[in-house]
Amino acid sequence: MIRLIGYFFGLASVLALGVAVVAAVYLAGVTKDLPDYEVLSSYAPPVTTRFHAGNGALMAEYARERRLFLPIQAIPDRVKAAFLSAEDKNFYNHPGVDVYGLGRAVLVNLQNFGSGRRPVGASTITQQVAKNFLLSADQTMDRKVKEAILSFRIEQTYSKDKILELYLNEIFFGMNAYGIAGAALTYFDKSVTELTIAETAYLASLPKGPSNYHPFRHTEAALERRNWVIDRMVENGFVAHDDGEEAKKQPLGVTLRRSGSYLFASDYFSEEVRRQIIEKYGDKALYEGGLSVRTSLDPKIQIAARKALQDGLVTYDERRGYRGPIKNISVAGDWGVELGKVDGLSDVPEWKVAVVLDVSSSQVDIGLQPAKGGDGKVGADRQTGRIAAGDMDWAYRSASGDRKSAKSPEGVLKPGDVIYVQALGDSKPGSYRLRQPPKVQGGLVAMDPHTGRVLAMVGGFSYAQSEFNRATQAMRQPGSSFKPFVYAAALDNGYTPASVILDAPIEFVSGGQVWRPQNYGGGSAGPSTLRLGIEKSRNLMTVRLANDMGMNLVAEYAERFGIYDKMNPVLAMSLGSGETTVLRMVSAYAVLANGGKQIQPTLIDRIQDRYGKTIFRHEERTCEGCNADEWQGQEEPTVVDNREQVLDPMTAYQITSIMEGVIQRGTAAGKVKLDRPVAGKTGTTNDEKDAWFVGYTPDLVAGLYVGMDNPAPLGRGATGGSMSAPIFNEFMQAAVVGTPPGMFHIPEGMSLIPINRKTGMLAAEGDPDTIVEAFKPGTGPADSFSVIGMDGYAAPEEILRDSPQANQAVTSGSGGLF
Repeated sequence: MIRLIGYFFGLASVLALGVAVVAAVYLAGVTKDLPDYEVLSSYAPPVTTRFHAGNGALMAEYARERRLFLPIQAIPDRVKAAFLSAEDKNFYNHPGVDVYGLGRAVLVNLQNFGSGRRPVGASTITQQVAKNFLLSADQTMDRKVKEAILSFRIEQTYSKDKILELYLNEIFFGMNAYGIAGAALTYFDKSVTELTIAETAYLASLPKGPSNYHPFRHTEAALERRNWVIDRMVENGFVAHDDGEEAKKQPLGVTLRRSGSYLFASDYFSEEVRRQIIEKYGDKALYEGGLSVRTSLDPKIQIAARKALQDGLVTYDERRGYRGPIKNISVAGDWGVELGKVDGLSDVPEWKVAVVLDVSSSQVDIGLQPAKGGDGKVGADRQTGRIAAGDMDWAYRSASGDRKSAKSPEGVLKPGDVIYVQALGDSKPGSYRLRQPPKVQGGLVAMDPHTGRVLAMVGGFSYAQSEFNRATQAMRQPGSSFKPFVYAAALDNGYTPASVILDAPIEFVSGGQVWRPQNYGGGSAGPSTLRLGIEKSRNLMTVRLANDMGMNLVAEYAERFGIYDKMNPVLAMSLGSGETTVLRMVSAYAVLANGGKQIQPTLIDRIQDRYGKTIFRHEERTCEGCNADEWQGQEEPTVVDNREQVLDPMTAYQITSIMEGVIQRGTAAGKVKLDRPVAGKTGTTNDEKDAWFVGYTPDLVAGLYVGMDNPAPLGRGATGGSMSAPIFNEFMQAAVVGTPPGMFHIPEGMSLIPINRKTGMLAAEGDPDTIVEAFKPGTGPADSFSVIGMDGYAAPEEILRDSPQANQAVTSGSGGLF
């Protein structure tokens, strides 16, 4: 008997040894190609890049995986407790594999054998980290063994908190949300510190199968799973029983956070910053790098810019009549479902999509587009309203602007027409005004002239309608808004504001072609000062001046100001016939506003990487001593301005003073009304295809153009003064509210001398046509009446009569000091 027992013992030993050898060989083979778990120490997951406005408000987020990395110290205990309860309650006690949990899972799977149910897993959080970071998701024995081995090794190398940190920042929650911080924002638009018990439990239920617990498609399953997690939290002592019961009574409360832009009216600005980041750092840095980008956008000024441009575009468009509905649908039965399929303008929330239900001579009955739920389905509520005949009178014109095309709503709309409407407000509840997206477009930029920081940018009526940014991408002719730079070149090279140029017909012959420039509206004024040439925007004077100086000099200044990279030095370019952008024009005017200092326009103040290190800063000026720890009697620190001086400060002031006259007496007279000094210039291209205005106060410069995307005539009278100056005025009035008025700085050494407005000569005492003009040292009004381009031209009798000094001499000249 003893011999038999010994025989079986020996046999068992041999078998055990064989199994051990086989297991050792198997494990050796499995572990031979195990991935390096030490890479977890340098874990750097794809993280969301965030854009912030100048005041810190979140503008936009960009990511392939919506994730924000949170260190374990920043994750609340309640959140940790929910995930431990749902996934691995013994996490802080096991060595990487939970033997007891594994045993329970085996028993459950044996009981369910043959039932068709999915096998129950027993993976710990550590095992999930090993699988998610280092292994595939294959359901094989080899993978499970590798997972267990890696889990033991990970536990020996990293702390429990580090492992939990890796897990909570990596896991997928559905809705393209990765990591607990991204999930909290995506599902509840909250930070993790703001989550309730119920919300935390729901997020903890998602890693098991996000699509199985979708908040809208599988609401009941989601609630059941969430409540199970709450019960586990109570059972494990993380939540009081009463608090758990109260949490289970709450709805899911999911409020999905939209992606893209979050700050109202910032879409064009955000998209331009996105393009610049990609150009500078590449796609991967934008969508995975976790950059923090502080932009220069001022939300208040941005909203003012959007409203002013939209108002101007709509005003012009409505004068051209109604072009028809978006589409026509059936209003028999439930019209809400079909109306819900129409895409509106998401960034113009003031306008709603509606369908015409009935039309009479006095009003239009409409149905408003119903809201959609989180599942994308149209809600059951149906709201109606009305448009009074008087609130759509602009639409009685046809597209050609004929007011007689219709006399009442019946001649414009019919049942089933899908239209845009805007509520009239609380004073008229249920009443709306008919709207239509304008066909005309435009771009507007506002900038701090001292730093080049772009404070606002609007690239069109609606980003949802068109993503094309007309402030930076549209190449347009600036027309007469370019003229100040021709005159700046002249003032910087010997001419004065009182220099007189002939405003009279002229022609140039080149290659058998004859060019006869004309003033807008025809006519001419004879000899006139440089000031008058800009104030009244005289083409003939500008061409003569450019011809007298030479276009190479004009081209040099245009390139120096950044208006063109390479300007063709032909005379027609002096009238703004080249193509440039709104941003470039505003940047050039900023140089005039700041006293001639070169600036680099920027939309970005600072960029930080995911670790908080600053990798870009726009401000290049230095300040020695600004970071002193304490004051020890030292001098107040000063900022060293290392910017290039591209224009004489005196010239900059002379041009500014002249452009103040544009607003006081010139082509923008009566259109711009501010409580502070303001200078600016209108611009109108041939056939009124583009209407410009660029102007500035001492601390803010803004410019815009209005025109068709495919350039076409806007109609007679559609000038920079009539169309764009009022938009500039509306914007500036809103933008400067609450800011103290400033004065344009007069450089030291300049002389302010009264001159005769027509002759440019010293004004006689009591002369009613006197203006005070600024002169540089060594210059002043002419002693004799000299006219540039006077050859063959007799001085008008009224000039000789009104100015006795002009009788002294009338000569032709080619410029110089007078």
